[in-house]
Amino acid sequence: MSRISGVFAALRAAGRKAFIPYITAGDPDPETTLAVLDALVENGADIIELGIPFSDPMADGPVIQLACERALARGMTLTGVLEIAQQFRARHADTPLVLMGYLNPLERMGYAKFAERAAAAGVDGVLVVDMPPEEAPDLRRELSERSLDLVFLLAPTTTDERARRIAGQASGYLYYVSLRGVTGAGNLQVDEVAARLDGLRRLTDLPIGVGFGISDADSARAVAAVSDGVVIGSALVQRIADSVAAGESPAMVIGEFAHGVRAALDGPGGDA
Repeated sequence: MSRISGVFAALRAAGRKAFIPYITAGDPDPETTLAVLDALVENGADIIELGIPFSDPMADGPVIQLACERALARGMTLTGVLEIAQQFRARHADTPLVLMGYLNPLERMGYAKFAERAAAAGVDGVLVVDMPPEEAPDLRRELSERSLDLVFLLAPTTTDERARRIAGQASGYLYYVSLRGVTGAGNLQVDEVAARLDGLRRLTDLPIGVGFGISDADSARAVAAVSDGVVIGSALVQRIADSVAAGESPAMVIGEFAHGVRAALDGPGGDA
């Protein structure tokens, strides 16, 4: 059983939901990224998605686009992301780490080399935003040979037939995009998410995490009531930028925010 599957199994047995935060690696620098990762683990993150900066993050809104620009301007690369992952794993043996990004950097490194280096760094899974399942077999094979999960996105517009096909190639968990739009967009409709997840659960036994549009403890609690976990990205990335601009400690700010989300997921009314 992978670390990701183990975490979801333990959460399910305890009647709790997964808190899956996302941050962009290298924003504003590797040292801050590591400090924020520490704070997330210490304040209840179950799985962490670490973003690979990319010059054209088409699924992301302005908050994460700017984070990618800042990280790239400071020289962050895929190799640098893997180095951060390795340092994270040396500090935290149990918390699953998923690399989330776009296909181009992986293709440039080569699937086999990337999978080998990711496994050696202690990465547990990979989510490639712009890789459709039809193009995934080669990468999936390289990851699977090294016991790494391949996480896929499902959208509100994904048909049942296609969702079944995607789920058949996925492992670890599925990431359901809660709305039509980019990361950080508003208009989250929990009732619509609940209805869609009900249908998806008839197609797969994989845990389903929900992201895009979840910005605070209240929205996290509401979505956790109908899902297996919540992904929060833009709200965290914006707080990192704001804290740096204000001369505050990003790790402290993020730790306080994460603590509030964890409490909301576990507290009365959170259905967790």
